[in-house]
Amino acid sequence: MESIHIPRNSDNPDKPEVHFDAQTGVCEIKGESYMESTNTFYLPLMNWLDEYIKTTGQKLQLNIQLLYFNTSATKCLLDMFEILKKYQDEGGEVEVNWYYDPDDPEMIHEIEDFETESGLHINILEY
Repeated sequence: MESIHIPRNSDNPDKPEVHFDAQTGVCEIKGESYMESTNTFYLPLMNWLDEYIKTTGQKLQLNIQLLYFNTSATKCLLDMFEILKKYQDEGGEVEVNWYYDPDDPEMIHEIEDFETESGLHINILEY
């Protein structure tokens, strides 16, 4: 299984930086996510999560540090959380950490909404 690395690109600031590490199970999404082709961007990430879960059965840690995301990204993130929640319900170990800017306390409400909607515990941490 291959890791995924999508670097931040100043020509496309609407896409987040991504690093999903196949060796450690640590997955990171950073930056902003408001591109038009959101599903096309996130589908390989969701497929990677499914594959990682099926082939390793190891702990999965998702670290998110999104400064801004649109409605389409919200839907995709919820789909990812659904995959993680199912894995957790089946006995898999999952940790979700969402890092937010302390100058943006409204983000806490957004994260709490994700937690309520997904049923997945999310650690809310300042960066």
